[in-house]
Amino acid sequence: MHCRISGLVQGVGFRYFVLQRARSLEVRGFVRNAYTGDVEVRAQGTQGALDDFLAELRVGPRSAYVRGLRVDWHEEDEMYNTFEIRV
Repeated sequence: MHCRISGLVQGVGFRYFVLQRARSLEVRGFVRNAYTGDVEVRAQGTQGALDDFLAELRVGPRSAYVRGLRVDWHEEDEMYNTFEIRV
């Protein structure tokens, strides 16, 4: 799963929120800030875990405002072992 989240999502703890939720759902991949002001997420896991994760991303932490979320589903070339924040 590849997501781009727009809105007030940088500088409000959004990446740490994503990290915590991903790890609790046993989702693997990464989150990073995009130069556009969006947050980018690449994630792998079971369909159920990814669906739950996506629901969390649509809301975000209390300090954020999610205006939009674009999701692309595809097979990832790279396999992830954990979930991390990338710079």
